[in-house]
Amino acid sequence: MDLHLKGKNAVILGGTRGIGRAIAETFAAEGANVAVCARNGDQVNEAVAALKDKGVHATGGAVDITDGAALKAWVAKAGDELGGIDTLVSNAGAMAQGADPASWESNFKLDVLGAVNAFDAARPYLEKAAEKNGDASFVIIASVSAAESDNASSYGPIKAALIHYAKGLARQHAKRRIRTNVVSPGMVYFPGGVWNMVELSSPDYFKQAIARNPTGRAATPQEIANAAVFLSSPASSYTTGINMLVDGSISRRVNF
Repeated sequence: MDLHLKGKNAVILGGTRGIGRAIAETFAAEGANVAVCARNGDQVNEAVAALKDKGVHATGGAVDITDGAALKAWVAKAGDELGGIDTLVSNAGAMAQGADPASWESNFKLDVLGAVNAFDAARPYLEKAAEKNGDASFVIIASVSAAESDNASSYGPIKAALIHYAKGLARQHAKRRIRTNVVSPGMVYFPGGVWNMVELSSPDYFKQAIARNPTGRAATPQEIANAAVFLSSPASSYTTGINMLVDGSISRRVNF
């Protein structure tokens, strides 16, 4: 399928590792120009070089996403360097699992305010792209944990807040043809990722977690990226306001 992304411009928060890196590489493979940010400057440089090797224009920056002013400045800079923004992807997450105030604050500042500030900065570029091409998009990576709860962790409610925010944006900006959607992954495994760390530190728990999924395995970052890039693309131009679960059917809820 042609996703109609060749020559488009994509900005990805948290685009150097795991899901974010797979999203960036998938955009580039489709011919889209890409800007990525993350906290680690060396990782940003490596990612940008690899993306350029795919024959697209790529840029990046070392950004503390919890610094709203710095994040907004970088998004605007990326939009100027790329010559516009057709799609924005908010993938960065604090991954704090606790119920203590520090965990709530960490998740809120990075996950929620990161998405809010990035969209606010990208909005003028998205509006121009939508006016010119009839489509622009914002995709947020959340989690199946938004609808699953074993304890009073801050992680799930923060992801639920992102889904609620996305639905509001989708309705608010539908007439401007700026679409907003969410991808909610289940368990995702990659070297150096959270579940790889769990596998090394608590192998029995890791095996139990794998066994709970009907597919008997975790997702790859690429499987999440495929969903995110499709929702970002003009090939999905009538889809806005959804929360797409990519979880191997581990969740039990039914969406009507």
